[in-house]
Amino acid sequence: MSFDPDAYRAGARDTWERAAPGWRDRRAALQAVAMPVSRWMADAVRPQPGHRVLELAAGAGDTGFLVAELIQPGGTLICSDASEGMLDAARGRAEELGVTGVEFKLLEAEWIDLPAASVDGVLCRWGYMLLADPSAALRETRRVLRPGGRVALAAWDSAERNPWAAVGTEEMQQLLDAPPPAPDQPGMFAFAPPGRIEALLHEAGFTDVEVEALDLAFAHDDEDAWWEERVTLSVPFADALAGLEPAQRDRLREAIDARLAGYRDDSGGLTIPARALVAAASA
Repeated sequence: MSFDPDAYRAGARDTWERAAPGWRDRRAALQAVAMPVSRWMADAVRPQPGHRVLELAAGAGDTGFLVAELIQPGGTLICSDASEGMLDAARGRAEELGVTGVEFKLLEAEWIDLPAASVDGVLCRWGYMLLADPSAALRETRRVLRPGGRVALAAWDSAERNPWAAVGTEEMQQLLDAPPPAPDQPGMFAFAPPGRIEALLHEAGFTDVEVEALDLAFAHDDEDAWWEERVTLSVPFADALAGLEPAQRDRLREAIDARLAGYRDDSGGLTIPARALVAAASA
Protein backbone atom coordinates (compact mmCIF):
# COMPACT_ATOMS: atom_id res chain seq x y z
CA MET A 1 0.00 0.00 0.00
CA SER A 2 1.39 3.41 -0.96
CA PHE A 3 1.95 6.01 1.72
CA ASP A 4 -0.68 8.79 1.82
CA PRO A 5 0.85 11.70 3.77
CA ASP A 6 -2.43 13.59 4.16
CA ALA A 7 -4.25 10.56 5.52
CA TYR A 8 -1.32 9.89 7.83
CA ARG A 9 -1.39 13.47 9.17
CA ALA A 10 -5.13 13.29 9.86
CA GLY A 11 -4.70 9.99 11.67
CA ALA A 12 -1.77 11.29 13.69
CA ARG A 13 -3.73 14.35 14.87
CA ASP A 14 -6.55 12.11 16.06
CA THR A 15 -4.12 9.72 17.74
CA TRP A 16 -2.38 12.45 19.73
CA GLU A 17 -5.64 14.08 20.83
CA ARG A 18 -6.75 10.73 22.17
CA ALA A 19 -3.36 10.05 23.77
CA ALA A 20 -3.07 13.44 25.49
CA PRO A 21 -4.88 12.55 28.75
CA GLY A 22 -2.69 9.50 29.31
CA TRP A 23 0.50 11.38 28.58
CA ARG A 24 -0.61 14.14 30.96
CA ASP A 25 -1.39 11.69 33.75
CA ARG A 26 1.89 9.78 33.34
CA ARG A 27 4.05 12.83 32.71
CA ALA A 28 6.09 12.59 35.91
CA ALA A 29 7.07 8.94 35.42
CA LEU A 30 7.95 9.51 31.77
CA GLN A 31 10.02 12.59 32.51
CA ALA A 32 11.93 10.76 35.25
CA VAL A 33 13.20 8.42 32.53
CA ALA A 34 13.62 11.13 29.88
CA MET A 35 15.34 13.78 32.00
CA PRO A 36 18.86 13.01 30.63
CA VAL A 37 17.51 13.62 27.13
CA SER A 38 15.83 16.89 28.10
CA ARG A 39 18.94 18.15 29.85
CA TRP A 40 21.17 17.29 26.89
CA MET A 41 18.85 19.15 24.54
CA ALA A 42 18.50 22.16 26.83
CA ASP A 43 22.28 22.50 27.01
CA ALA A 44 22.67 21.97 23.26
CA VAL A 45 20.62 25.01 22.23
CA ARG A 46 22.97 27.17 24.36
CA PRO A 47 20.23 29.30 25.94
CA GLN A 48 21.03 32.85 26.98
CA PRO A 49 18.98 35.57 28.70
CA GLY A 50 16.74 37.28 26.18
CA HIS A 51 16.64 34.37 23.74
CA ARG A 52 13.46 33.32 21.96
CA VAL A 53 13.19 29.51 21.89
CA LEU A 54 10.60 27.38 20.09
CA GLU A 55 9.66 23.89 21.24
CA LEU A 56 7.93 21.77 18.59
CA ALA A 57 5.79 18.73 19.50
CA ALA A 58 6.20 19.89 23.09
CA GLY A 59 3.73 17.48 24.68
CA ALA A 60 3.58 18.40 28.36
CA GLY A 61 6.43 20.86 27.79
CA ASP A 62 9.05 19.44 30.15
CA THR A 63 12.07 20.02 27.89
CA GLY A 64 11.12 23.56 27.02
CA PHE A 65 10.41 24.48 30.64
CA LEU A 66 14.01 23.58 31.50
CA VAL A 67 15.10 26.24 29.00
CA ALA A 68 12.48 28.82 30.04
CA GLU A 69 14.29 29.71 33.25
CA LEU A 70 17.65 29.96 31.45
CA ILE A 71 16.47 32.60 28.97
CA GLN A 72 15.26 34.99 31.65
CA PRO A 73 15.24 37.89 32.02
CA GLY A 74 13.68 38.98 28.79
CA GLY A 75 13.41 35.63 27.02
CA THR A 76 10.38 33.85 25.57
CA LEU A 77 9.63 30.17 25.21
CA ILE A 78 7.13 29.29 22.47
CA CYS A 79 5.61 26.02 23.64
CA SER A 80 3.89 24.45 20.63
CA ASP A 81 2.19 21.26 19.59
CA ALA A 82 -0.18 20.14 16.85
CA SER A 83 -2.54 18.73 19.52
CA GLU A 84 -4.81 20.96 21.59
CA GLY A 85 -4.91 18.27 24.26
CA MET A 86 -1.15 18.24 24.56
CA LEU A 87 -1.06 22.04 24.76
CA ASP A 88 -3.61 21.91 27.57
CA ALA A 89 -1.31 19.51 29.42
CA ALA A 90 1.60 21.91 28.91
CA ARG A 91 -0.43 24.87 30.16
CA GLY A 92 -1.29 22.95 33.29
CA ARG A 93 2.32 21.99 33.89
CA ALA A 94 3.50 25.59 33.38
CA GLU A 95 0.96 26.81 35.91
CA GLU A 96 2.07 24.13 38.36
CA LEU A 97 5.72 25.16 37.98
CA GLY A 98 5.05 28.91 37.94
CA VAL A 99 6.93 29.25 34.65
CA THR A 100 6.86 32.73 33.13
CA GLY A 101 7.69 34.09 29.70
CA VAL A 102 5.85 31.31 27.82
CA GLU A 103 3.61 31.57 24.76
CA PHE A 104 1.46 28.57 23.85
CA LYS A 105 0.80 28.03 20.14
CA LEU A 106 -0.91 25.36 18.04
CA LEU A 107 1.72 24.74 15.36
CA GLU A 108 2.43 22.15 12.68
CA ALA A 109 6.15 21.40 12.47
CA GLU A 110 6.04 20.91 8.69
CA TRP A 111 4.84 24.50 8.16
CA ILE A 112 5.79 26.64 11.13
CA ASP A 113 3.64 29.74 11.35
CA LEU A 114 6.44 32.07 12.46
CA PRO A 115 8.55 34.65 10.60
CA ALA A 116 11.93 33.76 9.16
CA ALA A 117 14.93 34.21 11.46
CA SER A 118 12.70 34.90 14.47
CA VAL A 119 13.99 32.43 17.08
CA ASP A 120 17.37 31.63 18.62
CA GLY A 121 16.74 27.95 19.34
CA VAL A 122 14.42 25.09 18.45
CA LEU A 123 13.74 21.97 20.52
CA CYS A 124 11.94 18.85 19.31
CA ARG A 125 11.99 15.76 21.50
CA TRP A 126 10.73 12.61 19.74
CA GLY A 127 8.76 14.58 17.16
CA TYR A 128 10.49 14.84 13.78
CA MET A 129 10.66 11.04 13.31
CA LEU A 130 6.86 10.80 13.47
CA LEU A 131 6.16 13.43 10.80
CA ALA A 132 4.99 12.66 7.29
CA ASP A 133 7.77 14.86 5.89
CA PRO A 134 10.60 15.37 8.40
CA SER A 135 12.76 16.97 5.72
CA ALA A 136 10.18 19.74 5.28
CA ALA A 137 9.98 20.21 9.05
CA LEU A 138 13.75 20.55 9.37
CA ARG A 139 13.83 23.04 6.48
CA GLU A 140 11.13 25.03 8.27
CA THR A 141 13.15 24.82 11.48
CA ARG A 142 16.17 26.18 9.65
CA ARG A 143 14.05 28.98 8.18
CA VAL A 144 12.76 30.27 11.52
CA LEU A 145 16.18 30.14 13.20
CA ARG A 146 18.38 33.20 13.24
CA PRO A 147 21.89 32.77 11.76
CA GLY A 148 23.91 30.86 14.32
CA GLY A 149 20.76 29.62 16.08
CA ARG A 150 20.64 26.06 17.37
CA VAL A 151 18.36 23.09 16.94
CA ALA A 152 18.31 20.13 19.34
CA LEU A 153 16.28 17.00 18.73
CA ALA A 154 15.77 13.51 20.07
CA ALA A 155 14.70 10.30 18.35
CA TRP A 156 14.71 6.63 19.27
CA ASP A 157 17.45 4.23 18.26
CA SER A 158 16.59 0.86 16.70
CA ALA A 159 13.92 -1.54 17.92
CA GLU A 160 16.65 -3.86 19.18
CA ARG A 161 17.85 -1.06 21.47
CA ASN A 162 14.32 -0.26 22.69
CA PRO A 163 12.58 -3.45 23.78
CA TRP A 164 10.41 -1.46 26.22
CA ALA A 165 8.34 -0.43 23.18
CA ALA A 166 9.36 -2.87 20.45
CA VAL A 167 8.27 -6.02 22.27
CA GLY A 168 4.60 -5.08 22.12
CA THR A 169 4.72 -3.79 18.56
CA GLU A 170 6.61 -6.81 17.21
CA GLU A 171 4.35 -9.38 18.88
CA MET A 172 1.23 -7.56 17.70
CA GLN A 173 2.56 -7.44 14.12
CA GLN A 174 3.38 -11.15 14.26
CA LEU A 175 -0.04 -12.05 15.61
CA LEU A 176 -1.81 -10.01 12.92
CA ASP A 177 0.70 -10.91 10.19
CA ALA A 178 1.17 -7.15 9.65
CA PRO A 179 4.35 -5.79 8.04
CA PRO A 180 6.40 -3.15 9.86
CA PRO A 181 6.47 0.39 8.41
CA ALA A 182 8.69 0.83 5.37
CA PRO A 183 12.11 2.34 6.23
CA ASP A 184 11.23 5.64 4.54
CA GLN A 185 7.92 6.05 6.38
CA PRO A 186 7.35 7.84 9.69
CA GLY A 187 7.54 5.83 12.87
CA MET A 188 9.16 5.46 16.25
CA PHE A 189 12.37 4.03 14.81
CA ALA A 190 12.45 6.02 11.55
CA PHE A 191 15.59 7.96 12.56
CA ALA A 192 17.49 4.89 13.81
CA PRO A 193 19.43 3.97 10.63
CA PRO A 194 23.07 5.11 10.98
CA GLY A 195 23.64 8.47 9.33
CA ARG A 196 19.94 9.29 8.83
CA ILE A 197 19.83 12.17 11.30
CA GLU A 198 23.09 13.67 10.06
CA ALA A 199 21.92 13.48 6.44
CA LEU A 200 18.58 15.16 7.18
CA LEU A 201 20.21 17.99 9.11
CA HIS A 202 22.84 18.62 6.44
CA GLU A 203 20.20 18.54 3.68
CA ALA A 204 18.20 21.17 5.58
CA GLY A 205 21.22 23.48 5.64
CA PHE A 206 22.52 22.91 9.17
CA THR A 207 26.20 22.80 10.15
CA ASP A 208 28.20 21.64 13.18
CA VAL A 209 26.04 18.52 13.39
CA GLU A 210 26.56 16.27 16.41
CA VAL A 211 24.72 13.05 17.29
CA GLU A 212 25.03 11.08 20.52
CA ALA A 213 23.35 7.99 22.03
CA LEU A 214 21.93 8.07 25.56
CA ASP A 215 21.08 4.83 27.36
CA LEU A 216 17.92 4.90 29.49
CA ALA A 217 15.72 2.35 31.26
CA PHE A 218 12.01 1.96 31.96
CA ALA A 219 11.13 0.32 35.29
CA HIS A 220 7.85 -1.48 36.01
CA ASP A 221 6.67 -3.31 39.10
CA ASP A 222 5.53 -6.26 36.99
CA GLU A 223 4.07 -7.24 33.63
CA ASP A 224 0.67 -5.82 34.57
CA ALA A 225 2.26 -2.40 35.07
CA TRP A 226 3.95 -2.60 31.66
CA TRP A 227 0.60 -3.46 30.04
CA GLU A 228 -1.21 -0.63 31.77
CA GLU A 229 1.37 1.91 30.64
CA ARG A 230 1.54 0.63 27.07
CA VAL A 231 -2.23 0.67 26.61
CA THR A 232 -2.45 4.16 28.14
CA LEU A 233 0.35 5.75 26.10
CA SER A 234 0.09 3.97 22.74
CA VAL A 235 -3.26 4.54 21.09
CA PRO A 236 -2.38 2.35 18.06
CA PHE A 237 -1.47 -0.54 20.36
CA ALA A 238 -4.65 -0.05 22.41
CA ASP A 239 -6.79 0.08 19.26
CA ALA A 240 -5.21 -3.09 17.87
CA LEU A 241 -5.67 -4.83 21.22
CA ALA A 242 -9.35 -3.85 21.33
CA GLY A 243 -9.87 -5.44 17.92
CA LEU A 244 -8.60 -8.88 18.96
CA GLU A 245 -10.68 -11.90 19.82
CA PRO A 246 -10.29 -13.14 23.43
CA ALA A 247 -8.13 -16.08 22.34
CA GLN A 248 -5.89 -13.75 20.35
CA ARG A 249 -5.52 -11.42 23.34
CA ASP A 250 -4.48 -14.37 25.47
CA ARG A 251 -1.89 -15.47 22.94
CA LEU A 252 -0.53 -11.94 22.67
CA ARG A 253 -0.33 -11.57 26.44
CA GLU A 254 1.54 -14.86 26.80
CA ALA A 255 4.03 -13.98 24.06
CA ILE A 256 4.75 -10.50 25.40
CA ASP A 257 4.97 -11.61 29.03
CA ALA A 258 7.45 -14.33 28.06
CA ARG A 259 9.72 -11.74 26.47
CA LEU A 260 9.32 -9.24 29.32
CA ALA A 261 10.36 -11.92 31.83
CA GLY A 262 13.86 -11.66 30.42
CA TYR A 263 14.15 -8.20 31.98
CA ARG A 264 13.34 -9.26 35.54
CA ASP A 265 15.60 -7.40 38.01
CA ASP A 266 16.80 -8.24 41.52
CA SER A 267 13.71 -6.66 43.08
CA GLY A 268 11.37 -8.87 41.08
CA GLY A 269 10.28 -5.97 38.90
CA LEU A 270 11.18 -5.23 35.30
CA THR A 271 13.99 -2.96 34.13
CA ILE A 272 13.76 -2.66 30.35
CA PRO A 273 16.50 -0.90 28.34
CA ALA A 274 16.00 2.04 26.04
CA ARG A 275 18.31 4.10 23.88
CA ALA A 276 17.65 7.60 22.59
CA LEU A 277 19.56 9.42 19.89
CA VAL A 278 20.09 13.13 20.55
CA ALA A 279 21.38 15.58 18.00
CA ALA A 280 22.17 19.27 17.69
CA ALA A 281 23.27 21.58 14.89
CA SER A 282 23.72 25.24 14.00
CA ALA A 283 21.77 27.32 11.49
